[in-house]
Amino acid sequence: MAPLHAAPPPPSASAAAAAVSSSSAPPLFLPRPYHHRRAPSSCSLTVTAAAPSRKAFLACPDHSPAAAPPRAGRVAPSSSPALVSSVQDLYDFICSGPLVDRIGYTKEKIAESIDRWLRSGVQVARLFRLNELQLSEAEKARIYHFYIPVFLWCEDQVIEHRAKYNEGDDIPPLVIGVSAPQGSGKTTLVFALDYLFRVAGRNSATLSIDDFYLTAKEQNELRDRNPGNSILEFRGNAGSHDLQFSVETLESLIKLTKEDMKMKLPRYDKSAFGGRGDRADPSLWPEVEGPLEVVLFEGWMLGFKPLPNEVVKAVDTQLEVVNKNLQAYYDAWDRFIESWIVIKIKEPNCVYQWRLQAEIAMRADGKPGMSNEEVMDFVSRYLPAYHAYLPTLYKEGPNGSKPDHLLVIDIDEERSPIWGS
Repeated sequence: MAPLHAAPPPPSASAAAAAVSSSSAPPLFLPRPYHHRRAPSSCSLTVTAAAPSRKAFLACPDHSPAAAPPRAGRVAPSSSPALVSSVQDLYDFICSGPLVDRIGYTKEKIAESIDRWLRSGVQVARLFRLNELQLSEAEKARIYHFYIPVFLWCEDQVIEHRAKYNEGDDIPPLVIGVSAPQGSGKTTLVFALDYLFRVAGRNSATLSIDDFYLTAKEQNELRDRNPGNSILEFRGNAGSHDLQFSVETLESLIKLTKEDMKMKLPRYDKSAFGGRGDRADPSLWPEVEGPLEVVLFEGWMLGFKPLPNEVVKAVDTQLEVVNKNLQAYYDAWDRFIESWIVIKIKEPNCVYQWRLQAEIAMRADGKPGMSNEEVMDFVSRYLPAYHAYLPTLYKEGPNGSKPDHLLVIDIDEERSPIWGS
């Protein structure tokens, strides 16, 4: 397969700022697209599997894209394709995005950092095999109003985290938690962030709370211990995770501070047992090497807090045992997370349609996913927890989170960022 080439160096920040600050200045055009030239072989990044399609990019199904991000290491730039006709156009479009204020960027800061936006935009477009010269409005918004602002916020968080240590210190990676409902696009977002960190020369690793689900055998035992409780009949809610396993994994991961250190990351196979799932064979787990700078940890219930028993009973009496189980989750997960991204939805019921799209995509990839009826049944087991715990998460933030290290992203039914309250 043809290699995926790293993004080229965009115009300098000073040149870009000059272009966007003067309406009389001629547009600053970028060079012709890469496919008209041949880049030096030393400037390429080899991807071993096909990248996600344009359709997957816009739909953001909640399943891992096929392409593997490159290994860490700063990459020599290749020739530059044109994302937009001028830096002025891009600047105006970026400034209109709903996340600009939330990531702490002013118009002046965007002008000063326009080269980072250009470089990252090229990389994301190529990652998803999009034509940089013919981006639709939806594709351009997905890149410049969503993925790039979130990445720049994350990178600033990493820079701030590492600045707290002295030269020569063993610096643990920053763990960034991404809390978002199923099907909302968090897995695709994390995939893009991981890729951008790696091409920027920052070694990163990704984990999902799914990776810590009980094995199929243990899940059956959990169901047998809770007869008649449909919420615990299937994987998902608090109680269906191996918390000791997650603690051991996260503790080992944040100690990966030297080049000669490595470990395997657990993975979960959702397609096993006809979609009921099981932990993947360890021989299939990916290996990550130190030193790590960032860990992206995502999950649908990250940051959920236990509530008074009468509150959860008012939603669904089956949540009582789940609420009790949730008391152990802060120590197992949330205490490791220093920076948080919370994707906020208006209506939990839209999770069904998103989950259905994800399963359809899984089946289209040749994997045995759930039927439409099974998806409805599956999602119904999560909805009580959404209705019970999301209001507190949105009002107070995750347990232990700090305002300067929390990014809340409101999205609509199409999973696009919108102006939040």
